[in-house]
Parts: sequence; structure tokens; C-alpha cells
Amino acid sequence: MIRLSRVGARKKPYYRIVVIEKDRARDGRSLEVVGTYNPRTNPATVDLKKDRVDYWTGMGAQLSDRVGKLVAKATAPVVQAT
Repeated sequence: MIRLSRVGARKKPYYRIVVIEKDRARDGRSLEVVGTYNPRTNPATVDLKKDRVDYWTGMGAQLSDRVGKLVAKATAPVVQAT
């Protein structure tokens, strides 16, 4: 499964997007870190290794609900107002 793992300080959340076995703890040992998510910036920043996410989903990994939304937003084309 590809999901978030919290690594920030208290009241300062920062997340890693990790590939991990589904029944492990939220902050348990992961197989690979495939990105980061920082909700504290304005707007929130998402850094992804798109090729690694595609590899793991091809191997059968499922995206969590939140990671699915983050990946969709990160890969959406940017529309600029004229």
C-alpha cells in the first residue's frame, strides 16, 4: 500500500509518502519513500517520484484515499489564467 507516514514535530505535521505493507503501523518500517507532503506551506507542497509510484502501482500496490487525491492533484495539468 502507498500511504502517508507522519514525521513532523508536535503540531507541525510533515509527511512522507511511503510504500508499506498494509497491516504495519502508520510509522512502521517502509519498503520505500516515494515522496513528501507538507501541508503547512501555502499552498501545500507535494513532491513525488512519479516513476516509482507508477512502478509500485504496477506491482499491485494500492493508494490510500488521501494519497490518491494528492497524486491526482500533483499530476493534473496546470491551467494558467490569461
